[in-house]
Formats: sequence, structure tokens, C-alpha cells
Amino acid sequence: MIATPADDPTSASRLLSARGAAGLRLDQFVAAQLEGISRSRVQRWIALGAVRVDQSLRLPSFRLTGHEAIEVDPQPLESEQAFAPDPVPLDILHRDEDLLVVNKPAGLVTHPAPGNWRGTLMNGLLFANPASARLPRAGIVHRLDRDTSGVLVCAQSERAFVSLSAQLADRTMHRQYLAIVGSNASPVADSGTVDASIGRDPHNRLRMAVVPAPHGKPAQTDYQVLARNRIEAGRRYAALACRLRTGRTHQIRVHLASIGQPLVGDGTYGGEAVAGFERQALHAWRLSLQHPATGEPLAVDCPPPDDILQLAARLGLVFERRAPRRPGEDAARGGVEEQGAGGRKQKGERNR
Repeated sequence: MIATPADDPTSASRLLSARGAAGLRLDQFVAAQLEGISRSRVQRWIALGAVRVDQSLRLPSFRLTGHEAIEVDPQPLESEQAFAPDPVPLDILHRDEDLLVVNKPAGLVTHPAPGNWRGTLMNGLLFANPASARLPRAGIVHRLDRDTSGVLVCAQSERAFVSLSAQLADRTMHRQYLAIVGSNASPVADSGTVDASIGRDPHNRLRMAVVPAPHGKPAQTDYQVLARNRIEAGRRYAALACRLRTGRTHQIRVHLASIGQPLVGDGTYGGEAVAGFERQALHAWRLSLQHPATGEPLAVDCPPPDDILQLAARLGLVFERRAPRRPGEDAARGGVEEQGAGGRKQKGERNR
């Protein structure tokens, strides 16, 4: 069943085939395939999101059908300290028995990983709700980069975890971002879609890159220009609303850089540094989904933080603080809408 050599069980990633394992629990199956790794340790790896079934996170109790491909990223012993609760402040935008939606500040790591085993958002979730320990990543089903701010949803129940994971997979969860780009290239089109596969940069394993389809995963990003600056010394800046159709690592950062429009402050992908602004200019602006319990639409806005607004003002970019709507989106269909941090913005209010 193992598709990779049986060497050090805590080294390279493993790809397992579940053929012949129909009916087994996920944690039971993985532990049986990795010599010297206990079932309890596998459960902790699952909780860290280091075990994926057909590229999706699953609960340890998930029953295999015998047709799955299971990817395991073995975690070092240091990862054992990742499951302690830490009093990380949470800016809560929406909370009920199934969901917790937070405003993640820039600089906060979403979940533990090498170099950041404590003090992450996941540790804060474990502190706020110890029962979330039974869910992978304490209910975190998607992530934001450390230096990206904004809205992020976490499951608080098993049914919510299953539902949110399915919505991500079938693309019925919608995520919209605010991006500020700068370039000496030709101006970005008023709107468009970047459709380009993303994978590891073959020249730098710490980066992602647009790569040929066989070597990457399909990725699509829609964008719309919200504002442009007056051109000074040939430098063009624009504020974009970006919508994800897929959810690849660094997707917006890679896609915008690939069309010659890197994010301001994103040195990893060629973005210009601006004095006084210490991160990439990317903010998760709006999240809409179907509530796992009721099936009703739920949309949560998270207005841009002060550092983004101050940057926009310095660059001469003026746009509404509230994320633009798609026709018929959310509240127009009778859904519940949350105000988000800072309260709901009135129509026409600008970021000045």
C-alpha cells in the first residue's frame, strides 16, 4: 500500500494508496503503514493538517473506501508541543456553535509549522475553545499567510468541519481579497482572470511559481481594478479586488506577479518595498459560505486595517472600504450578513 520507500518514517512525504483498506479508520490505516509511528502520533499529525485524503483534510475517524490516495507529511518530534493552548487574542467577527470567524492580524501565523510551533492562531483557538482539539488544526480549514490580514473561518463542530471542507473543495465558499500592486509595466487591465497552474518553484523550494500543468495544480484568480493612481516617474499603482476560484499556496501573490503586477511589499515575488509598510499589501476582505447547520448563506466582511488604508492614501488610491458585491450575492438571497471589524460601512464611504 505504500508508494514510497520505507526509510526514516519522519523524513520525506509519503503517498499511500488505500487499496484494500475499505472500512478502516484513517488514523488506524496510516499508523499501520508507518513503522515506529504510534496511532496517537498519527492523530496529532492529522490535527496539524499533515495528512490529506485526496488533497482534503479529514477527521481521524474518517472511514476509507479503499480508493483514496493519502499524502502524509511526517512531522518532527518538536511538533508535539504545538497542541498547547496559548492566550492569543482573537478578533471575533462571528461566532455560533458551528462556526468561528476571525479577523487575523498581519504577523500572526495561522497554524503551527517548523519554526512556529507555538503562539499561532491555532493555539489561540485551543485556548478559547479546548473542545476544538478534536478537529484537525482546531477547525482551521483554510489559511492566510503570516503577513496577510483579514477574515478566516474555523469549524467548531465535526459537521461544520465536514461541510466547510466540502465547500472549499467544490468552490461554493467564496473569498475576496484586497490587493495593492505596483509596477513599471503596462497598466493592468480593468478586469481579468489569471488561469495558470501553480507548483513549487523548481529553483527555490521556499517559493511557489507558475509552472506547466503536469507539474502544478490548476489555479484561477479573478481580479477587478478598484482604483488607479496618478502616474509619477513611470510607477503605476492599483487597488484590486481579487476572487479565488481555487485555493493554492500563495495563489494571489504568484498570479499577480506572473502578469507583471506584484503586490506592494512582497519581496518574495518581486514587489516594491515602501517605507513604513512592512508586509505584502494583501487583505482577506470578504468571506461567503453556506452555514453548515442551516444551509443559509452567511457573509462576513472585514474592512481593511489601518496600515493598508494608510498605504492606499499615500499612493493616491481611493476606493470604498466595503468589498464589492457580485450580482445577487449573499444578503440579496436572504442570507445573514455580519458587519465585521469596525462596523458596516455606509454606501459611498471612502478610505480617506
